[in-house]
Amino acid sequence: MESTNQFLKPITAKRNESGNLEIGGCDLVELAEKHGTPLYVIDEATLRSICNDYKKAFSKYERVNMMFASKALCTMATSKILAEEAFGFDVVSAGEIYTVYKAGVDMSKVLFNGNNKSFDELDLAIELGVGRISVDNFLELDLLNEIAKSKNKSVDILLRITPGIECHTHEYIQTGHLDSKFGFDLTQIDEAVELILTNYKHLNLRGLHAHIGSQIFETQVYSDEIEILIREISRLDEKFGIKLTEINAGGGLGVKYTDEDVPPSTYKIADVIIDSLNRNIQKYKIEPPILYIEPGRSVISTSGVTLYTVGSSKQVPKGKKYVAVDGGMADNPRPSMYQAKYFAEAANFKEDLPLQTVTIAGRFCESGDILIKDISLPELFEGDVLCVFNTGAYNYSMASNYNRVQKSQMVIVNNSKSDIIVNRETLEDLISHDVIPDRLK
Repeated sequence: MESTNQFLKPITAKRNESGNLEIGGCDLVELAEKHGTPLYVIDEATLRSICNDYKKAFSKYERVNMMFASKALCTMATSKILAEEAFGFDVVSAGEIYTVYKAGVDMSKVLFNGNNKSFDELDLAIELGVGRISVDNFLELDLLNEIAKSKNKSVDILLRITPGIECHTHEYIQTGHLDSKFGFDLTQIDEAVELILTNYKHLNLRGLHAHIGSQIFETQVYSDEIEILIREISRLDEKFGIKLTEINAGGGLGVKYTDEDVPPSTYKIADVIIDSLNRNIQKYKIEPPILYIEPGRSVISTSGVTLYTVGSSKQVPKGKKYVAVDGGMADNPRPSMYQAKYFAEAANFKEDLPLQTVTIAGRFCESGDILIKDISLPELFEGDVLCVFNTGAYNYSMASNYNRVQKSQMVIVNNSKSDIIVNRETLEDLISHDVIPDRLK
């Protein structure tokens, strides 16, 4: 069965009567004129559609908690929508914790993850009632227990483990193989459990957590991961007499950035995970655990597009034609960092113009600031609006003020209405944290 993460465009994308591209019933050229560009646009219908895909896909397993990996996109408005769709949240910083808290999220449905959490972040997580903390290393075990002790509280934790599974994804987004900065190696689990049981009386170990990567197109890796988690739960019960009741299998399901990408559906992944769960529950003779799934990219990416205004162009003699837009690596660093590929269309009517192969260049002072290489588009002119698809994940969340450029605005569209959910930064915002020492005045 097909799911929304397999679509190249938001489910509401179409050409209207004037020939302009619209999403959520909103004309994108008009949105660009109203709000300026670069402009992030989130389609609410697509976001809710993928949430429903996930819930339906995993409904065959009764004990499942859907969590959104907030690092993909963390705003108060999107967090509110995801909470309405009964998702919890995987967070990795004080900023993400505070954002979901201010959005009114039930903090018992939040899990705090990360490899080097600070004292202040852990203190905030406990103070705001974060439901689970996924502990990544020995230092964190000790630090977390001391903070919990000082507050006379007990904290529910998972141990994040490195299962030794290597996915065929970009080196920088592989997190489950042995040579990784994340989690306890399988040979370290027993030591960690023994410390929790004997020394750390303010920590309640509930289960194990693993994450095997991102933008994953394989399916067998999820089956292998589930078996490792269940095998370890069974082994720890036999050795320590401890009944762990939760496993967190992470996320990582891929999306369709270009026509070349063929990600599996949420339904396929759910079948693989649930089949592995049922098989290994019987094999290792454990009670069915609570399953946490924490997708991020595959929940939010397809719902997002970015609008740019076309500026200058350059035809290299006997070479490429570059078309520059008013954004680039500061609002979408993924092409520069990961060599990520994207698909785009002109948002305004271009049906009668001949196609050209062009390279979409950013406006930042770097030769590597290229958004899309060698894409076939109708001839573009200054003032045209370009729509880049599948930018909901890791665009705004990784954006910077490089070249001292303001971060872009974000709107959400639904039923022919648009609402601002992140204001565009102003020049005053840019300098608001700068300080000139008295001695320089």
